[in-house]
Amino acid sequence: MTNQNNKSALATLVTVFFFWGFIAASNGVFIPFCKTYFSIDQFQSQLVDFAFYGAYYIGALLLFVLSGSLKKDIYNNWGYKNGIIYGLLLSAIGAFLMYLATVGAEQGQTGVFYFVLIALFIVGLGFSLQQTGANPFAIALGDPKTGSHRLNLAGGVNSFGTTIGPVVVSLVIFGAASWSTDELAKMISNNEITLVTVQSLYLGVGALFLLAAALFHFSKKLPALKSDTAFEPANKARNLLIILTLVIVGCFGYIFSTYSGNKAAGENLEQTRLIILFIALFAVVVAVFVAYTSASKKPNGWGAMKYPQLVLGMLAIFTYVGVEVTIGSNLGELLKKGIGDSGLNALGLPVLNDSELGSYISLYWGGLMIGRWVGAITVFNPSKGLKKALLIIVPYIAFGIIILVNSIKYSFTANEIIFFSICIAIQIFGFFLAKDNPVATLKIFSLFGVLGMLIGLFSSGNIALFAFLSGGLFCSIMWPCIFTLSIAGLGKYTSQGSAFLIMMILGGAIIPPVQGKIADVFNIQSSYWIAVACFGYLLFYAFRTKTVLDKQNVTY
Repeated sequence: MTNQNNKSALATLVTVFFFWGFIAASNGVFIPFCKTYFSIDQFQSQLVDFAFYGAYYIGALLLFVLSGSLKKDIYNNWGYKNGIIYGLLLSAIGAFLMYLATVGAEQGQTGVFYFVLIALFIVGLGFSLQQTGANPFAIALGDPKTGSHRLNLAGGVNSFGTTIGPVVVSLVIFGAASWSTDELAKMISNNEITLVTVQSLYLGVGALFLLAAALFHFSKKLPALKSDTAFEPANKARNLLIILTLVIVGCFGYIFSTYSGNKAAGENLEQTRLIILFIALFAVVVAVFVAYTSASKKPNGWGAMKYPQLVLGMLAIFTYVGVEVTIGSNLGELLKKGIGDSGLNALGLPVLNDSELGSYISLYWGGLMIGRWVGAITVFNPSKGLKKALLIIVPYIAFGIIILVNSIKYSFTANEIIFFSICIAIQIFGFFLAKDNPVATLKIFSLFGVLGMLIGLFSSGNIALFAFLSGGLFCSIMWPCIFTLSIAGLGKYTSQGSAFLIMMILGGAIIPPVQGKIADVFNIQSSYWIAVACFGYLLFYAFRTKTVLDKQNVTY
């Protein structure tokens, strides 16, 4: 393709990245609303993420298993373009099912919540198909060395969706007015605030999915793009993933069964649920460890998993997506959880209600937009001096856009703007230190993430709040770095390796419910220790993957 066609194709491709961000970040507002509306606990509310991100894993796994059975790469047979179109159509079906799932729903009808989860699962299945093709597609649209920068550009568009999503959904559900906590609870209990508005939102989103599918289908400048490599079976990898899936399904199935007709769970049952969730979490870690050690001894049958950079990267994607999602998804509970009759929340700040959470959730996801916009600067090949200036200017322009978007309903205080501006300055410092090197970038931002979460755990007030919010800034640049490093040197296994990485979006399905149950058993602030652990692994991964790639003499 010519360079001009590449740019046109990339412009068309990034439209789907916007949808992923809009829906994913909207869950941050939808989750606390569901908790109030359906009268469920924090763990159950996090099942929104379990359904949505679990679909990514199931979709990629089904394609992998079916391809192995048919001895051909089904997705590659379709071509990346058609795979994205099929994904958009499937997501549209899920969005329309959301309407059917919530027709006539009233406050307190927990059963309806599970139909909502099914609809979200189908939307997520569509996203799985889209993302399996979109990431390698973006890398293929130019020099592989600048592939991570194109992913950053697409990620910047994705993050614009994450920034406006919470604001739009909050407006759709609650309107422009700000209600007191008591007023809001009364309106929900009287069915004055219902799921009707959510139905309208998803009907609109479904229509947009269909429009995007048509745009892809009729675009002459967007090539089908297929991998030229032959399909490589990986029976050992397939068997390991099937066993892992059965363990996870068994763990969550048991927990679901304990909620049946059991409104008031005792302390022992809650602790048992938490232990079972940790079993599911550690099953993923064990599976990766088994693949890492076994494939290094006998690589036959492991396919792409015989490359240690991929196996380490799979767990990195798992923890990265998990920490990115769990910080935002549990943020609502952190801000609205009252401590006694003090009128203050877990951080010692005034308690917020569901209608007031959108600005902070938008700010968290906006942090990802800021970092990804900065990461995309290299795509435009600015001069050295201009690039340094843009590294400073672009983040604050993006912050200004976040403030502008939120001004539709919210206004940040001067203190809040100053606090977040300081967090942005730390991020800018990290970019200057990293110098566009993916390994250095991961090291620096993982360390910043660990420190940010620890400050949030051991402080209070705005310092704690903005330490947790800074997690979005530090997560922002990680996906393209991990993805690029993980598939480096895979050769004919690149397509299969990409599918394995998409499966590990599973982290967004498992880690938030684990944090939710930690919050149920202990308290919401201490539940953020799981974010420390995730950033800790990412720091280890940055050091370890460099050693692995250097041994293979792979350029990254």
